[in-house]
Amino acid sequence: MENRVTIGGSTLAQKQKLELTWIGKDEQPKLEPRILLEDLELSYHAKERVTENDIFDNRLIFGDNLLALKALEQEFAGRIKCIFIDPPYNTGNAFEHYDDGLEHSIWLNMMFARLKILHKLLREDGFIFVQIDNNEQAYLKVIMDEIFGRNNFLNMIAYERSGSAGIGQGATFLLNNTEYILVYAKDKKQIEKIEAKSYKPLDKEIMKRYNKILIDQGSKELIKEFNSKSNGQPVKIYRHRNYKIETISLANFNNRKDEIEKLYFKYFDSIFRTTNPQAENSFQNELISYMDKDCLYSVEYIPSRGKEKGILTNKYYLNKEIFAWLKDSAEIKDNQVVKTNKMGDFWRNEDIPKANLANEGGVNFKRGKKPEALIKTILDMVTEEGDWVLDSFAGSGTTGAVAHKMRRRWIMIELGEHCHTHIIPRMKKVIDGTDQGGISKAVNWQGGGGFRYYKLAPSLLKKDKFGNWIINPEYNAEMLAEAMCKHEGFTYNPDPEVFWKQGQSTENDFIYTTTQLVTQQMVEGIVEQMKENETLLICCKAFNVNIDDFPQVTIKKIPQAILNKCEFGRDDYSLKINELPMKEKEPEQLELF
Repeated sequence: MENRVTIGGSTLAQKQKLELTWIGKDEQPKLEPRILLEDLELSYHAKERVTENDIFDNRLIFGDNLLALKALEQEFAGRIKCIFIDPPYNTGNAFEHYDDGLEHSIWLNMMFARLKILHKLLREDGFIFVQIDNNEQAYLKVIMDEIFGRNNFLNMIAYERSGSAGIGQGATFLLNNTEYILVYAKDKKQIEKIEAKSYKPLDKEIMKRYNKILIDQGSKELIKEFNSKSNGQPVKIYRHRNYKIETISLANFNNRKDEIEKLYFKYFDSIFRTTNPQAENSFQNELISYMDKDCLYSVEYIPSRGKEKGILTNKYYLNKEIFAWLKDSAEIKDNQVVKTNKMGDFWRNEDIPKANLANEGGVNFKRGKKPEALIKTILDMVTEEGDWVLDSFAGSGTTGAVAHKMRRRWIMIELGEHCHTHIIPRMKKVIDGTDQGGISKAVNWQGGGGFRYYKLAPSLLKKDKFGNWIINPEYNAEMLAEAMCKHEGFTYNPDPEVFWKQGQSTENDFIYTTTQLVTQQMVEGIVEQMKENETLLICCKAFNVNIDDFPQVTIKKIPQAILNKCEFGRDDYSLKINELPMKEKEPEQLELF
């Protein structure tokens, strides 16, 4: 987009990026980087390890999600592999757990500020999925283009939340039975080779068809060659001798997963059926007359449908039963055999089953709960075990529950009281292994792991009775030291042996925070312990030091040093509509006559 400006008769073209504007966009808050305080009574973990890979460092954060995201920024920037959020849709309806009716520009401000931090948290090969309905979808797409880059937009998934025959929503014109999931990459170049697939575990009946593995196809001889009647492409039939086949029973499959994956997976029997070969294509009918009872046969051909021209397909036949191998149609994932399908951008009800959605997790969250199968589909597509998954609008805790069962690390943020009434009880059931709903059986979930519960610390500074900013009395020495590390860009990591090494920004740059009066003698003692290439920042309430005597030491007074860095004393950025002031009425125009 070009913005043309005329100066002195000549026209200049100024390049200007395409963006959405609204009231308040340029007034983004200067957020205070709060510290997080763990509440050990609300943190929870299993009584024993279920596997060696149990994860215990998951995080549940109670508090305003914008401040919480800012609190995570320093530690988790560039570390999150997948973000899934289901923010308030701005529909104007009052939900039980959300005030989902923000004025339009306020909603945009809310999302814009949060998405900017979420972008920073993503790994370079990370993904973000944002679920929304048609009230704000178009506007959300534009602001996400601005933050994540239009070139990093991957797709918009149309998700059928209910069939047209169902209740639906907004039936005044058309049934509103579809929601949308906007999908962006942090850097599309990092993930260009990835294919979006769905993974569906095979039930026991189907597994019986997936239990033969061709270890060695042996020697083969061409016994017939002809052209297919369907597309005129050549078909070759081979007889195999000295082949080796092994049957893997359902009972011992998982126990031999590593062996099978290492040695045999290349020949995994992905479509083993016992249907009549006469129902297949013409070359299969041709094959029957050549088949002996105990021989293995294979057919090479170029299919007329489903494949591009020039790609040969092999099918194996044994004892007049179809024994076929199709590339990428089955995989071993999460210790089980799964059927894989490439995903499209329309997800139907039958693709993402919602069985017993109301009862999933053992919590009731009317019209706000997402199916565990939906989150599993997303995490299957873009994450591996051990990856970090983040949901900053946690709701009933579905994202954390699914991530935990799939052995991903997770962070959930929730401000509402349902953090305690819904999420904590749900996650306890997951960890105890008593939650066998949702995806539990699909991933063979038996429990294990844990999470740490955090709340946001109060604002570091507050005003005294005279209106002066002071250090919040609720802060002890450790909290103050950690907070100053965040404000000054240091990582809080106290040295157990050196009191003044409370944090560091580089290998040789340290920070020390104290409420004591810093004297010349104190600094001299510290400098004597410092190595030649080390530097130190001292943050204190007052000092009496000739700073020119210590070139390797910098001293800052608090709170003066940080007063203008951010907005202190504000605990709520949720932008609740009922707290907004009424707009003043404009004076009526006087009648002239």
